[in-house]
Amino acid sequence: MLVDSHCHLDFPDFAGRVPQLLARMGEADVTHALCAGVSLEKFPDILALAEAHEQIVCSVGVHPDGQGGLEPGVADLVRLAGHPRVVAIGETGLDYYRLTGDLEWQRDRFRVHIRAARECGKPLIVHSREAPADTLKILREERAAEVGGVFHCFTESWATAEAALDMGFHVSFSGIVTFKNAAELREVARKVPAERLLVETDAPYLAPVPHRGRTNEPAYVRHVAAHLAETRETGFDELARQTTDNFFRLFGIPG
Repeated sequence: MLVDSHCHLDFPDFAGRVPQLLARMGEADVTHALCAGVSLEKFPDILALAEAHEQIVCSVGVHPDGQGGLEPGVADLVRLAGHPRVVAIGETGLDYYRLTGDLEWQRDRFRVHIRAARECGKPLIVHSREAPADTLKILREERAAEVGGVFHCFTESWATAEAALDMGFHVSFSGIVTFKNAAELREVARKVPAERLLVETDAPYLAPVPHRGRTNEPAYVRHVAAHLAETRETGFDELARQTTDNFFRLFGIPG
């Protein structure tokens, strides 16, 4: 049994295809998928998916790259997170790769999400790209350790992973860990404690080998798990069980 701890089934890539995706999840023994929120405008769509399909849960948040849409307030996020199918706040965080210039607004938005998570007692889904120092600094300043969460689609150093783990966070690996040029990332994956490890697809992006270059989907999380099991020199069934248990425990989902 496996879970996909982060995907985007509401994206246009999957329009009209969710029943087929869920069927292939079942064939791959993937029981659950977390559809991560990226904007308030799209939140009704992912909530509708979570309400219609027991295999899907969701989060509420505004992606750090998002500009020009509705800006979340703490009260907004807490209210929306009160729905029983909403299991986390995010994805939120910092991204210094795609955007440049004065990004104080991005840091302010990140703080709003953390405060909302602390108020409603739900974990955070953290997106951090080329911003490890500021990400960790803000998490510490806002006492994010009180709720924890996950650094999703992790691509940073072991030092960043260790700092996240010290604050009670989990670390999730995507199809990137299967790429030929990801040797350093695999070394990080080897060190993460089993009880803090998660797997994901980030579908429709980052399809793992042997599907690299295609549209990713939750069923492909098996390839991520298989590669991690080989990297960590453990059995596939054991890694699948552990990451699934971690998912249920972190997000408060009956397993």
